[in-house]
Amino acid sequence: MEKFTTLTGVAAPLPVVNVDTDMIIPKDYLKTIKRTGLGRGLFAEMRYNEDGTENPDFVLNQPAYRNAQILVAGNNFGCGSSREHAPWALLDFGIRCVISTGFADIFYNNCFKNGILPITVSEEDLAKLMDDAERGSNATLTIDLEAQEIRGPDGGAVQFDLDPNLKHRLLNGLDDIGETLQKEASISTFETQLAERRPWA
Repeated sequence: MEKFTTLTGVAAPLPVVNVDTDMIIPKDYLKTIKRTGLGRGLFAEMRYNEDGTENPDFVLNQPAYRNAQILVAGNNFGCGSSREHAPWALLDFGIRCVISTGFADIFYNNCFKNGILPITVSEEDLAKLMDDAERGSNATLTIDLEAQEIRGPDGGAVQFDLDPNLKHRLLNGLDDIGETLQKEASISTFETQLAERRPWA
C-alpha cells in the first residue's frame, strides 16, 4: 500500500450529506474484484447523463476538479452498504483524502485499508474548507499527516484528531497483511516452537 505522508492537491467540494456507497460506486460496477478501473464508475449516476455523456454540472467533470485528490464532503459520508469497492473507486480516480464532519464506520475503516485518509472535522472547519474548495483551480489544500494539519491556500490551518495506530499504518503504508508481516519473525518462531511441542499436529 502506498504511504501517506503529505499530500498537496486540488480539493473538490461535494456539499451533499448522506453520500452512500451506492452513490460512490453504483452496484453495476460490483461485478469485478479488481481494484483498478473503478474510477470511471465513481459517482457514475451523478457524473453521467442517461446517454452516457458527462454531466457538465457535476463537480468532478469541471475542468478545475478533474484531477482532484481531495474531496470535501457533507456529513455521514460513506453510509449504506459495506462495499469495499467504494474506497477502491475513489483511489482509482485519484482521491487520497476525504474530509467530512462524519463517516460511516465501515467505510471509514476501509479507507485506511486502502491508503485513503478520511479526516473528521467540526462543522465550522468544514465550512472553511468547503469555501476553500469552491475556488476552482485555486482550491489547493495541503494535508500533513505527521502534523495532523490541513493547510489552506491562504495559509490558514485546521488541526484534526486521528487514532495513533491508524496514523502509523498510513504513514508506513501498512494494510492488514502488511501490519501482520511486521511480526513475521515472531510468528515463525512461534510456529517452529509449536511444531517441536506438537509434532503430530
